[in-house]
Order: sequence, then C-alpha cells, then structure tokens
Amino acid sequence: MTNILVVGGAGYIGSHACKALHRAGYTPVVYDNLVYGHRDAVKWGPFEEGDILDGDRVDQVLKQYKPACVMHFAAFAYVGESVTDPAKYYANNVSGSLSLLDAMRRNDVGSIIFSSTCATYGEVSELPISEQTPQKPVNPYGFTKLAVEHALHDYGRAYGLKWAAMRYFNAAGCDPEGEIGERHDPETHAIPLAVLAAMGKGEFSVFGTDYDTADGTAVRDYIHVSDLAEAHVLAIDYLAKGGASAAFNLGTGRGTSVKELLTAVGDAVGSPVPAKFAPRRAGDPPMLYASARRARDVLGWQPRFTEIGAIVKTAADWFVRHRS
Repeated sequence: MTNILVVGGAGYIGSHACKALHRAGYTPVVYDNLVYGHRDAVKWGPFEEGDILDGDRVDQVLKQYKPACVMHFAAFAYVGESVTDPAKYYANNVSGSLSLLDAMRRNDVGSIIFSSTCATYGEVSELPISEQTPQKPVNPYGFTKLAVEHALHDYGRAYGLKWAAMRYFNAAGCDPEGEIGERHDPETHAIPLAVLAAMGKGEFSVFGTDYDTADGTAVRDYIHVSDLAEAHVLAIDYLAKGGASAAFNLGTGRGTSVKELLTAVGDAVGSPVPAKFAPRRAGDPPMLYASARRARDVLGWQPRFTEIGAIVKTAADWFVRHRS
C-alpha cells in the first residue's frame, strides 16, 4: 500500500483524514508532537512522534516510509492567541512548514496537501468567497497560513513541488461512525461549545445580535470534517495524475446563523442551549460562506453533509457518548 505522511495526524482534522486515507487504500503514517493531538486517535497506520521543526527527525521518518505525498495539518490555530503571542505562530506555522518543505526536498517527496484556511481572506466585500477573492488576513493566524501558501507557490516554481492548498471554512462534526471525534483544550469551536452547553456544561456566548442578517446573528459556512478529509484524498489523486497546483475552498456554500446553529444543537441533544448575549467581537464579519465550485469541478468533490442538522448530530452523538 502507498504511504502518505500525515503531519499533525493525531489532531481533529488530521485523524479524520487518516480514516479517509485508509478507506481509500492508502497507509497513513502519522507524524505528530502530541502538543494538541491525541495518541489514541491514531488508528489506521504507524505513529511517529516528532516536531516539524526537527529536520533530522523528519528526514528519518521520510527515509523510513518513503511517502508518495505529505498532508500537512500541523499548525497552531487559536486566532486570539495568535494576536497575543504571534511569535509562537510564526515559529510553528511558518518556520515549521519551511522545515517540513526542506525535508521533503532533501528526500525527494514531490507533493503536499496543505491545510489552509478561509482566515487568509480576512474581511471580504463580496459573497460567496471564491479562490479569486483577495487575501487580506486580519490576524497573525491568517497571515501565517498565507505566508505558507506563498512559499508553496515559490517552491513550486523553483523546485517543482506539486501542492494543493485546502482553504477550510468552519470545520465541524465528528466521524459518523463514532470512532474519532473532536477534542480541543481549550475548546473554541462553536458546535462543541453549544453541545456542551446543552448538556449542562456552561453557557454559550452569542457575540452580536444586531448584524444585517435575517435574525441579527453572524452567519458562517459549516463543513463536515469527513467531507474535508475526503477532499484531501481526492487532491492526492489529482496531483498524482498531473493536475496543476492550486488552492481550493472547502465549504458547503450555505450559511448558517448562530441562532439557527443553536436550534439545531438543541434538537440534536434533546435540550435547549442556554445562551448569553454579548456585543459583537472586533473583526467578526456578519457573513462568510464559500464558493466551492473549483473543488467540485476540478477534484470531483461533493460534500455529503450539507444540512446543519446532520452535521450537528454527528457532533452531538460523539460528545454525548464521550463527555457525559
């Protein structure tokens, strides 16, 4: 079986990608420092502990497994923390990624699927957001992801690297079969926070009720993590068949308001979400949703989970089973 090195494969999205790789006939080799990942989420292939900043260790793993491609999920992703501690983000997200790319060059690994983000777009003036929307990030997290995208372009031109940059919108949900889920510490994602609140663990904060939206709350594009994972597998095949390097938005193209989200969570858990209302947060745009036409047309990707109720139910099932 063909090996794929999954850097950050013990984390939320990385572990779901490993399951999708295994199902597609690949062997996912997980490389993770376990700062935010979980050893027990590695279920479908070998595990190698290490940091992307440790070039010698990355060399060792690449020489041992000779992967056909690298999937790169290893990044710090707390937007607020990136503002208060940008050094941490530039060191890991940018320097770490360059360390990984240079190890790939040394070991003749010629393609990478990169975990990017809609945060590279920043505040936009037109919707839906396409890959041609200007990228103007508003926080260090978004800047670090955009910096790596620029590096991919430059390494492609200079060294022949093939790449796909996957720009996620709001990753959500859990493995429908319940084998893996979502565990962050601290937890900042809306759906887990709402599910936990509905289970009696805290109160959900709604930031802003006076937006120019149908119900006054902010609207976001929630994309199921298993659909994200499937897009990464399709990108491997696309590059292997000679497809041109490119960025791809991954979203449903459909917006869900915070109030709609809370209703869906209440229905899934069987109890309402206790919520408190607070002013808008600086930098939060009223609406963000994707055009994922390029991923559909070029990769043949079609999300299976397009209704917020179905996405939320997979998360609620996992949290009720594991966090009750």
